[in-house]
Amino acid sequence: MKKEALGKCPVCNKNLNITRLECNHCNTIIEGDFTQCKFCKLNNDQKSFVEVFIKNRGNIKEIEKELGISYPTVRNKLENIINALGHKPKPQPKLDKKEILSKLSAGEITADEAIKLLS
Repeated sequence: MKKEALGKCPVCNKNLNITRLECNHCNTIIEGDFTQCKFCKLNNDQKSFVEVFIKNRGNIKEIEKELGISYPTVRNKLENIINALGHKPKPQPKLDKKEILSKLSAGEITADEAIKLLS
């Protein structure tokens, strides 16, 4: 069983470069300075979350159910992945009381989450 290449240095947590590629079929070797794709730089938890996100087509309610986590936790995980991919997250607009109560009544957030958002 092959191991997945590391995306970050285990010592300093900076991005790693690949310097050698080898074909298992014909044994061709290519040396140089290669970078990994953005998604290779995500840690295993982030990759798992992205897989669940895609599988559920971005439906946050389904992601909450599958992972057993709250709406704010889903949002935080998304923000962390956005940052890890090198993007600047857009500031989230502040929800007004009516929107918070609407999300609460629709079951999108818990009572505790509504209290936090209202304070």
